[in-house]
Amino acid sequence: MRLVTFNALRCLDIPGTHYLKPEHYFREIDTVRTAQWVLYPEYWQVNSLVYGLNKRIFPSPATYHLGHDKIEQTRAFLTVAPANVPWTEILPSTPSAIEQVLERFDFPFVAKVVRSSMGSGVFLIQSRAEFLHYAAQNEILYVQEYLPIQRDLRVVWVGSEVVTAYWREQTDGFHNNVACGGVMHFDVVPPVALQLVTEVATALGIDHAGFDVAVVAGHCYLLEFNVLFGLDGLNRQGIRPGEYVMRHLHVEDDHPTNPIRPRPIAA
Repeated sequence: MRLVTFNALRCLDIPGTHYLKPEHYFREIDTVRTAQWVLYPEYWQVNSLVYGLNKRIFPSPATYHLGHDKIEQTRAFLTVAPANVPWTEILPSTPSAIEQVLERFDFPFVAKVVRSSMGSGVFLIQSRAEFLHYAAQNEILYVQEYLPIQRDLRVVWVGSEVVTAYWREQTDGFHNNVACGGVMHFDVVPPVALQLVTEVATALGIDHAGFDVAVVAGHCYLLEFNVLFGLDGLNRQGIRPGEYVMRHLHVEDDHPTNPIRPRPIAA
């Protein structure tokens, strides 16, 4: 299998990958043309690889396109699992929209930057002044109800299976992300959360993601997913994600999947 990658660190445990620097993409385009798979391209390369060179990429185009933008993620989640999405408003940052949010949401609520990761760009809004400051910095208002949780789940999905799942407990009173000081716990994970991720990832054609799931009174809420998720949780458990990647690529080569249409998921 001829494999080209643009991310050497993600492919350390994938044998036979040929690493190219992203900035050498067009210089090395003949090498890319001969590859059976292109692994972990940068986002700016995806469209030219898929539509220009007709290359098969991993993660999938759907994973990249939905994972790049919280708005696209949320709208996709709402199409396939509306009962598992926190109440969310996505509005232009106009005076009328700002007032609309303040009328509809009680404090505290959550506001997010559309493109961010590792817990950055996620704010607990506790006053009108805090929300006005957020709105002044963002052209799009992304506002969600506050869920009363002390921890959330990170569910790691690679290929077509859950690789692992673990809890992330907040230490700062709000952020659960390990990058923000959250602490990992490998306690028992509710099977309903794993089933939800399996159904959503399959419906949307996502094949490489770290899903964040909140559990409130036994009900699961999808918060978001990260395409290039942190590997610390896998490393602590001795899990080699490359093995799952290779298994997925071989399955895809033997039985290519057709595009999957999103379908509603029962609450």
